Amino acid sequence: MYNALNFHDLRRAARSRLPSSIFEYIDRGTEDENSLRDTHQSLACLKITPHVLTAGSIRDTTTTLFGKRYSAPIVVAPTACAGLVWHKGEIALAQAAQASGIPFCAATEAMTSIDDIVRGTSSEHIWFQLYVWENEQLSHELIRRVQALGVQTLVVTIDTPVAPNREYNTRNGMGMPFKISPKLIADVATHPSWLLNVLVKYLMDAGVPRFANYPDEYRTTLIRGGKSPEVHHNSNLSWDLIKTIRDLWKGQLVLKGILHPDDALKAVEHGVDGIIVSNHGSRNLDSAISPIDALDALCAAVKGQMTIIMDSGIRRGSDIFKALALGADAVMIGRGFLYGTALGGKSGAEHTYSLYLDELKITMASAGCATLGDIRQAEISRVGARES
Repeated sequence: MYNALNFHDLRRAARSRLPSSIFEYIDRGTEDENSLRDTHQSLACLKITPHVLTAGSIRDTTTTLFGKRYSAPIVVAPTACAGLVWHKGEIALAQAAQASGIPFCAATEAMTSIDDIVRGTSSEHIWFQLYVWENEQLSHELIRRVQALGVQTLVVTIDTPVAPNREYNTRNGMGMPFKISPKLIADVATHPSWLLNVLVKYLMDAGVPRFANYPDEYRTTLIRGGKSPEVHHNSNLSWDLIKTIRDLWKGQLVLKGILHPDDALKAVEHGVDGIIVSNHGSRNLDSAISPIDALDALCAAVKGQMTIIMDSGIRRGSDIFKALALGADAVMIGRGFLYGTALGGKSGAEHTYSLYLDELKITMASAGCATLGDIRQAEISRVGARES
């Protein structure tokens, strides 16, 4: 694992270790995967015009988000499958984030409950991501439960009112419920390290993995049955619903999945503290604009009235630099941390963080920037056309 020098090395190693069905669940996009390609190409087309002879050998990456000081402008993104790449992977990721001095955002559809994650670390570095269920009262109960644990930042995902069209998941048996087939059995059997260190540990511990944050009566295993309609993603998301959540939640409220400036302005009007500019890792709407392309207009619209975090497509420290230069206060990273966790649990996730941090500092030094404030003054331009 520690031979991994960058995101691509982590990805290749994780691909070797994980069953292909789980790796593709993490790695791929949706439909024709145009958005996945475009998101990366949009970042690649952005170029930095560096300053030289700026002196200074210290690169300060510390930042403040929602009144708390962190070591870098990096947040571990919420992912439903962290517990499938490593036994109790959510706890490993949360512990790695805490050791690294950055926030970890726990997911509604995690294999480990938010209660156990907080017990395994502390609530200080933990955020919680919420999918609003069709039965809104159940979501309200979950919000109260999370708040009682001392979590202070709630991230509401608003870009998934219906299940995305991820055809490869259906082919791989990774729908809901998972479909056991000779292909899936062979896939698992040919990855003995994952079988013994992840699946067997779950079977010996609490049985087949399940969505641990669901109410007890709806907490079926991943292979036993599909979700009850009560806990389907709410297809009737509205600003009235956000108002209700704002009234319920006393801490920091963040909306994840905003790409349109008008929606950002409505978020300000509804007392939202931050937004996450995201196309869901290119896993939802295949024709969605890339977050890095949406960032300028969103920042111009809100004019510093809220915290802006960019998510989706971050592979290098230079990508972090570009997002900050275009106005983001921080970035969220999902896949890179999942790959690292798949290879070594907590230490693998820490190694991932060190790679991103080192790359960010190298980019800062090469561009003539000593602080994050300097990055915000950096000159960024778009060069070249994206491939079709």
